Amino acid sequence: MLGAAATVASAGMGARRVTAAASDNPRWSEAINKGLEYLRKTQSSRGLWNTQIYPTALAALAGTAMIASGSTTTQGSFSKEIALASDFIISKSRENGLIGDPLTDPRYTYGHGFSMLFLSQVLGEEGLLDRREEIVDVLTRAVKFSAFAQTAAGGWGYVSAREGNDFDEGSTTITQVQGLRGCRNAGIPVSGEVIDKAKQYIYGCKNEDGGISYSSRQRGSSRPAITAAALAALYNAGDYDSEHVPEMLAYSKKQLHDISDGARAFGHWHYTYLYYSQVVYRQGDDLWKPFRTRLYDRIAGTQRPDGSWEGQIHPVYVTACNLIMLQLDNGFLPIYQR
Repeated sequence: MLGAAATVASAGMGARRVTAAASDNPRWSEAINKGLEYLRKTQSSRGLWNTQIYPTALAALAGTAMIASGSTTTQGSFSKEIALASDFIISKSRENGLIGDPLTDPRYTYGHGFSMLFLSQVLGEEGLLDRREEIVDVLTRAVKFSAFAQTAAGGWGYVSAREGNDFDEGSTTITQVQGLRGCRNAGIPVSGEVIDKAKQYIYGCKNEDGGISYSSRQRGSSRPAITAAALAALYNAGDYDSEHVPEMLAYSKKQLHDISDGARAFGHWHYTYLYYSQVVYRQGDDLWKPFRTRLYDRIAGTQRPDGSWEGQIHPVYVTACNLIMLQLDNGFLPIYQR
């Protein structure tokens, strides 16, 4: 496992030669720098952001945004902050493998999935042997918990299948698939059966228009946000060629490519474009660059003076989502690389 992690580390160091798209536009660069400084200033000495809601999930997302800038736990402008976030998330690992606190977080699978994603991106370039070994242990148990928490239909709910009466829904399913794929890429064993069941779950929620519905139990109108997220997760899972992917892509482009005002995103604009931006980025520069200009100009134009962005959930959440989008071209996060 550690050998595989070292391989990822070498790949990551090569990625550092990629020129960031933001360097072509001072306005985007300024937005990134101000956003990262906001996250730095609002992080507590314990490594979390005092957000009250979703502390594990938001720490993982904020840490991921900092890794996207090119820093690791031992190198770069935000190494201290990433190390602190890593230690906080490690401290939230429970004996059963869950990363989070089921007593205070009624939707703990979000934090679990985002934490797997964050720590899997940390692992490849972790320079301290003891922390690397801790992360491998935490992620190995986290992967087992995800398998245990998966529903009979192949998805995930806000809590484990046993605690949630086998209920599942799209957004939590996506966090698990991306987190598990990040773990597999980092050398952590992940059951192919678990991933295959998740892919079949997504296919089973697809409607005739190519969009994905909210849940296997609550089928209904297609959700653009969940469709974009599902498509990004399928790409992470290596599924580019199934019969479902072109239909899902066509639906997503029709609904989201003009960067809608939020109605089609069901109020979750930043969640929606966090994933749709990944989808477009994977299509190549001919589609990505014109879309990127519109997206980044919109994001930069709504930044607050303190470097944060407002929106649903919490400013830390919105800021982290925006920073991840703004830094996709950096190529420093293996999970988002083309």
